[in-house]
Amino acid sequence: MTFTQHLRAVLVLGLPLVGSHLAQFSVHVVDTIMLGRYDVTALAASVLATSFFFVIFIMGAGFSFAVMPMVAEAAASDDSTRIRRVTRMGLWLSALYALVFLPLMIWSEPVLLAFGQDPELASLAQDYLRIAGFGMFPALLVMVVKSYLAALERTAIVLWVTVLALVVNSGLNYVLIFGEFGAPELGVKGAALASVLAQIMTLLALGAYVVRSDATRDHVLFQNIWRPDPEAFREVFKLGWPIGLTNLAESGMFSASALIIGLIGKLPLAAHGIALQITAATFMVHVGLSQAATVRAGRALGRRDWDGLAMGARAAVALSLGAVVMTTIAFLSVPELLMTGFLGADDPDRGAILAIGASLLAVAALFQLVDAGQVMALGLLRGMQDTRWPMYAAAISYWGLGIPASYVLGITFGLGGVGVWIGLVVGLLFAAAALWWRYVQVLGALRERPA
Repeated sequence: MTFTQHLRAVLVLGLPLVGSHLAQFSVHVVDTIMLGRYDVTALAASVLATSFFFVIFIMGAGFSFAVMPMVAEAAASDDSTRIRRVTRMGLWLSALYALVFLPLMIWSEPVLLAFGQDPELASLAQDYLRIAGFGMFPALLVMVVKSYLAALERTAIVLWVTVLALVVNSGLNYVLIFGEFGAPELGVKGAALASVLAQIMTLLALGAYVVRSDATRDHVLFQNIWRPDPEAFREVFKLGWPIGLTNLAESGMFSASALIIGLIGKLPLAAHGIALQITAATFMVHVGLSQAATVRAGRALGRRDWDGLAMGARAAVALSLGAVVMTTIAFLSVPELLMTGFLGADDPDRGAILAIGASLLAVAALFQLVDAGQVMALGLLRGMQDTRWPMYAAAISYWGLGIPASYVLGITFGLGGVGVWIGLVVGLLFAAAALWWRYVQVLGALRERPA
């Protein structure tokens, strides 16, 4: 394949994944907006609860991310049996993980109180999590099925089902939070119930597609699904748990950065939250392209096509860099415009928050470059089924360098929110450098393998 053909292949595979991630991100935004209009206390409790949920969820998602390169490799060698085995065990591991952590969701209030949270908010957050905790099962199973379909390059269905889930979740939120159309007014519990129902609908829709589609029905994915497969179970677990801890290290760094900025003041924390929402939305582009790179690398691994793997990597990087250039221009030229939708026109702190946020988005111009670099390298390494070394690199870069640098620059040197964000850049920069070095080493080792 030529470089242009690789570009086209990454775009065809990656754009629906980008769209699905943006749709999934929009679910959180809609939840925030609706609960904000319902009650400020309910909103604060939901932020606390969803942060708690996300930390557990993103770690458990490691098993679904492991399924993607394994299915891609098996698909390239036309091994339907292996596709079925690893996907089933990905479902098993995800369900078992959700079961293990369900008690922590049900009795979350003591944990939140131990971290010094307000008792009223901790109680409301537990009300949310006692419902949302059961949604961990369909949420993680959906991630596995999405990874399976993405690895088979069936990403359009992933996009459309995610968009449908966004619509369903929004409608259910309106009905259950506010008690419309004769439904009970459930507030924060309604938001949790809407999320669970939307996840169940998504799982059923994707399951129906898998059973009926010409591309997947021959895999008989759900037939005899209760039968254990110890060998495939071990393989998915071995590849997946380092991914889960890598995800936890990165998400934990951003959570810790909010705590550090919270020491500086309320206005910097508000600006940080807004700027982080904006950068998170643009980051979805790179996550989608990174997953496309995982699939392409996994396919090349199955074919033993090392030149194709390297050229596909260059194509994915080129597309990611193009996105970085466009968002950098926006961050530097119209930062206030990007942030105005998050603040009321009559907010007395509006001017101060916009000024702080603009300075953070200026740092984000550099921030997103290194963030895109590290997530692309991670995607490629996962496609090459190398996950243990990236876990160590992430832990050292994010917690050994990023968080200490954020504290020293932001608090000790008094640079405020900008200093904290520069510290994040330091952590992400070292992670990107280490992961790309590892990619070069692994690719070189693959090239030396006997045919």
